[in-house]
Formats: sequence, C-alpha cells, structure tokens
Amino acid sequence: MKQQILAKGNRMFSVTFIKKDGSIRRMVARLGVRKGVKGVGMSFNPSDKGLMVVFDMHKREFRMINLETIVELK
Repeated sequence: MKQQILAKGNRMFSVTFIKKDGSIRRMVARLGVRKGVKGVGMSFNPSDKGLMVVFDMHKREFRMINLETIVELK
C-alpha cells in the first residue's frame, strides 16, 4: 500500500518514520527529483534493502527512508 502511494510520481508528501537510532523523524519529501544528480550512481540498489531515495524539501538534500519503519504517510 505504501509503495503504491509513493509510486504516484512527482508529488510532495509528508512522511513520519523511525530512524535507525530509534528517534522519530518527520519529513516533507518529493520523488523524481533529478536536479543535482551527478550520474555516478550508487554502489547498491536501495530497493533491495527496503529503502527509498527521496528529496528532503527542507534540507534540500537526498535522503533514504526505510519503508518498513514508516509510521504515517500523507
């Protein structure tokens, strides 16, 4: 269900999830951002590890969200 909501494209969304250290993180994020991508690529496939790459709209940087620890998605 979460992946279907997130797969809708280039929309901004709010997500609350639990970080690795156990703290709660709220983020306004966006999928499909290409600006700032250098084309080098990653050394692993994030979806193999249950992660999704998003663009954090407040910090203006790319972040990864663990799909298993999402608490709320708007």
